[in-house]
Amino acid sequence: MCPLITQASTQQLSVEQKNTISIEISYGELIDKITILEIKTERIKTRSKLINVQTELHILNSIYYRDIPLTEEIKSLKEELKKINEQLWEIEDDIRLKEYNKEFDDEFIKLARLVYVTNDRRGNIKRKINECLGSYLMEEKEYTKYEIS
Repeated sequence: MCPLITQASTQQLSVEQKNTISIEISYGELIDKITILEIKTERIKTRSKLINVQTELHILNSIYYRDIPLTEEIKSLKEELKKINEQLWEIEDDIRLKEYNKEFDDEFIKLARLVYVTNDRRGNIKRKINECLGSYLMEEKEYTKYEIS
């Protein structure tokens, strides 16, 4: 049975007291998550959701600024990763609209292909971040090779 905690009671708790877990993740994963949360703060309009996003972003940013050397290369890779995640957001929005309208046309196929092509670019940037910062955790992927036509 999961304990229920009211919103009012969680607002009184410090970050350390809240029901969360701590895990080790790669630098690339941290920066990726931060860029996604930044995008969410720009696009989410529902106040309660925005508060949750801002809370998580604040916590992760404090780790980012404390633990990661902010070299020009890291800043550039973070910016590139955010652009890729913004592209993914748009692609996902477009493909969901196609799904909603039951439009499984050539554009739908193009969007579906763009999801994995763009995700592969995203994975490459995360790997570059991990290599640049010497992360001992590395995300590994292995897929069927393809050529973009």
